[in-house]
Amino acid sequence: MSQRRITLMGQLGDVDLRLLRIFRKVVECGGFSSAEVELNISRAAISMAMSDLETRLSMRLCQRGRSGFRLTSEGHDVYEATMQLLAAVEDFRTRVNGLHSRLTGELNIGITDNLVTLPDMQVTEALRALKARGDNVHINIRMAPPNDIEMAVLGGSLHAGVVPELKRVPGLDYLALYEERSALYCSDRHPLFACEAPSVDQIAGHDAVVPSYAQTPEIKRVHEALKPMASATDREGVAFLVLTGSYIGFLPTHYAQRWSDHGRMRRLVPDTSEHATRYEYSTRYEYSTRYYAITRKGRPPNLVLESFLEELEACLSQTPLPEREAPPSA
Repeated sequence: MSQRRITLMGQLGDVDLRLLRIFRKVVECGGFSSAEVELNISRAAISMAMSDLETRLSMRLCQRGRSGFRLTSEGHDVYEATMQLLAAVEDFRTRVNGLHSRLTGELNIGITDNLVTLPDMQVTEALRALKARGDNVHINIRMAPPNDIEMAVLGGSLHAGVVPELKRVPGLDYLALYEERSALYCSDRHPLFACEAPSVDQIAGHDAVVPSYAQTPEIKRVHEALKPMASATDREGVAFLVLTGSYIGFLPTHYAQRWSDHGRMRRLVPDTSEHATRYEYSTRYEYSTRYYAITRKGRPPNLVLESFLEELEACLSQTPLPEREAPPSA
């Protein structure tokens, strides 16, 4: 067998692979005429493809004419190299396609605190579905403030995050997840606990705990109606202080339910008879926060992350929320 070195100038592209597949079929069929049926292209097209391949390789691959089809010594070497190359391409295709049902890798996700009790927490279901798709997927969850999560997603140390609506950050993509309702609470040790409908003035006169973490301007205005005498960096800190009986404070309704169900907290619903409408109550003593899944714009391909987002969107489509479409305000 010839030991002549074969040099392919430039990059190997789709055109080269197509020509090499035609060449392989011609060799396997023993000529242009027989390959015509197998390839489902004309003999003239096959001849043109072979000429193109020979030009690209700068060598004669076969003899064709009245004497029949015959490979040159270079043609034999190219045929063997072609078989190895096409087998490697097919192996690559099979292995990559197999990853769709056999995922391997990490998913690093950041989540704002105290969301696990949300009834529509589809992140949990999406993580469950992701794990079912790939036993070798390693999930890492980091609990962190929203700003830290945003910076980590932008920096690449986190693949995705779950954060409340604050403002749109350039460089991030947003997927609306759900809304979280918050209301004003006191504990069973607080003077207002026994008051069925405290007045607005009564509520305003009691010490309150307010969040020191980032909030939208609308939510900040809700807290302005309170008497701020303590602060907390997260909702768990608010709950700690409310449970002392010395403070009132806003908590997510799903989060406070664990205590209200056992009589340790109650939601403060003030007397609105002297006020204009129920709307005034709802805007002063309860509010909603939208939550989003965030990922980095222009992120590198990551099959584990894309699979997670695919599962998340599938879960969300099964429990549609009417207000999910709106993106964060700029």
